[in-house]
Parts: sequence; C-alpha cells; structure tokens
Amino acid sequence: MGSIRISPEEANALVLSGRKVIFLDSRNPTAWAESDAKIPGAVRMPPDEVEKHVPELDKDATIIAYCT
Repeated sequence: MGSIRISPEEANALVLSGRKVIFLDSRNPTAWAESDAKIPGAVRMPPDEVEKHVPELDKDATIIAYCT
C-alpha cells in the first residue's frame, strides 16, 4: 500500500482497534532534540535513513510515520 495522510484521531483508532502499529519518528535531529513531545515506543529514524531501514520493520504492522 502507498502512503496516505491520516489524522491523529485515525491513528488513535488504529491503535485502539488492536491492529499492530509502528510509529516511525522521522523528524530531523534538531526538531527531535528540541521537542518534548515524543510517542512512547516510537522508532526513531532520521529521514535520510528511512528507506534503508524499512525492510527491518514488521511487515504485518501498519507504519505511521511523522515528522515536522
């Protein structure tokens, strides 16, 4: 499946449905370091490394990537 935009409410509904979800935090290092908002358990992956590491992620999970 390709990429689509979803709202925070839709992301929450996926989590509450019991579906396997991986949150992928792809904010740049500065934005990540300056933020006090982080999703517990999110996988931290800089944007320039996402393509290289996606094969390591659970293929059965829905991946929700977020950045600034």
